[in-house]
Parts: sequence; C-alpha cells; structure tokens
Amino acid sequence: MTPRDAADAGSGRWSDLDRPPLDATALRRALVRRGGLWSGVEVVQRTGSTNADLVAAASAGQAAEGAVLVAEEQTAGRGRLDRRWSAPPRSGLFFSVLLTPDEVPVSRWGWLPLLTGVAVATGLARAAGVDTALKWPNDLLVTVGDEERKAGGILAERAGEDSVVVGVGINVTLRADELPVPQAGSLALAGAANTDRDPLLRAVLRSLEEEYGRWRAAGGDPAASGLQETYAAGCATLGRTVRAELPGDRSLVGEAVAVDGDGRLVIATEEGVQEPVGAGDIVHLRPA
Repeated sequence: MTPRDAADAGSGRWSDLDRPPLDATALRRALVRRGGLWSGVEVVQRTGSTNADLVAAASAGQAAEGAVLVAEEQTAGRGRLDRRWSAPPRSGLFFSVLLTPDEVPVSRWGWLPLLTGVAVATGLARAAGVDTALKWPNDLLVTVGDEERKAGGILAERAGEDSVVVGVGINVTLRADELPVPQAGSLALAGAANTDRDPLLRAVLRSLEEEYGRWRAAGGDPAASGLQETYAAGCATLGRTVRAELPGDRSLVGEAVAVDGDGRLVIATEEGVQEPVGAGDIVHLRPA
C-alpha cells in the first residue's frame, strides 16, 4: 500500500461498501488470453486522466496494443471539447484502451469512437440490464424516469503515428445528490439490474473486442463490418430535430437523417440541403 493509499484508507475515503474496489488480478485473469486483444489490465487508485497516461505510455513505447488502464478516480478527466468529467471515487468506470488498427486506413479511424459506443451499449445491456442509446458522436444515454440523460462519454486521441487511445467514462452508482449537472444520469438511477463494476467492465471490454475484431477484419469498412448499420440502429440522434454547434460559431438546425460512410451525421435542413457534420456539439431539440 502506498502512503497515499494508507492515508485514504485511514480517512475512510474508500469505505463506501456500496462501491467495492475493482480486482485487477481477477480482471486480468478474465480478459487477458493468448490470441485475444487485451494484453494487460492495470488498475490505479487515482490519476488525472487515464487517456493522458496511456497516450504518454504509448508514445514512450511503454504500452502495447490492448493495454487497458482503469482508474478508481480521475481528477482531471476530459470529455469532448475539453469538458471536465468528474465523479466520486469508485462510482463509475473510468478507463482507456490502446488500439493499433494497422490494417485499417487512417481515414477510417474516425469510426473508433462510434464503434466503442456500440460496444459499450451492447456490453451494458448484457451485464446491467439497462436500456441504453447513443447520442452522436459519443455519448451514452439512459432514461431516468421519463427523462433522457447522459450517463457516459467517449474520447479518442491519437498516440503517435500508428495508435489510438480510446477513453470511456460511465456513471454507474452515482446518486441523485452527486450528479455534476441535473442533466446527468447513471446506471443506478436508470434502474440497472446490476451495478457491480467488475462484471460490467468485463462485458464492455469483451464487446469492444468483438466489435473491433469485426471492423479490423473488414479493413475498417463500416458497411461490410456491419458497424454503420448497428450504430444507426442504436443512435437516438437519428430522426430528431437537432442543432449542430459547429466550429467558427456557426450553427445548423435540421433533422438528423443518417450517419454516412465516414461516420458523419447528415442533417437535412428546411432548405432541402443535406449537410454532413463531422465535428461539433449536437443538441437534441425534440424527441424522435
């Protein structure tokens, strides 16, 4: 036990019995196998950002494809557009994975956050028994009461020339009085049948391994791998009127009608123009 861990234990920081710690040894035993994607699983008590740590390790040649870094607490977690992501210790799953899709053209790597979203939604549906939906491009939505709320997010970053680090944050046992904003949610608040983080993480990583394997085998082709169709089927953004906040202080309002072959959201405006959006913040203006 490190001095920091000892101090935390003495102060009762980790004493919440509803939030047991992750078992790194059990996770490695369950996930790391010969011929599989996952090459190692490390669990740290606290860090600024698992993405930043894994990008640094990969850039220094200290991490191989399939490395998984999990934090019980992140103090400087980030979402898209450099938004902060914070949550109480052990209240969620905060992890990053290193992927090296060398068989896939770089032009198709933009599908990795969407692929991860599909995998996370599938894994949580299997293990938590909670309905989830995807908000383009990388938010995980759950229903709390009759309200749609964000319970998770994904952030992909390049690590050198040949790798990508994909970070995932999921609110698992976050209680109503712990929500960072009223629009946030958690699996527990959505009525999940299971909030044990060990089986949830295993299910998500196994699902990610499956989706990533199919995508790689198809050379990253989203149609041939079935990824484009699967993502569209689970995307809560499609069929809705949305506002896209675009770079350059420009906005676009219209109906989200498709996700194209490059992973972009296609918005049909009132003027009859279909415009693909590859980057921006999407606001759902009405239910599907």
